[in-house]
Amino acid sequence: MSSTERNLVAVTACVSGVAHTYMAAERLEKICQQENWSIQIETQGALGIDNPLTDQRIRHAEVVLLITDIELNGAERFGQSRCVTSRTTLFLSDPTKVVNAVRKLLYAPEKTRVIVS
Repeated sequence: MSSTERNLVAVTACVSGVAHTYMAAERLEKICQQENWSIQIETQGALGIDNPLTDQRIRHAEVVLLITDIELNGAERFGQSRCVTSRTTLFLSDPTKVVNAVRKLLYAPEKTRVIVS
């Protein structure tokens, strides 16, 4: 990670655990490359949890993105984190809203949670 990169983590999950889970992860990776944000994405899909986030990685993240349509396995891990929450369908149809919410948390330290709706 370069000194200018911002450090993020994310979880994506949809109801069926197939298409939207992985589409959201792929879109998020592309956006983060464009924004020069480092990201690790945990997917909670039909086949289980892939690329699980460690507690250390979560603690060191500047922002956690929860792009989900379901209750997450292990959601309590993010209790002390600065979070952006969005539904997968909203994120896929209008990712700009989520990007703007991430920017709010990165550059406005008084904020701790942003729900994109």
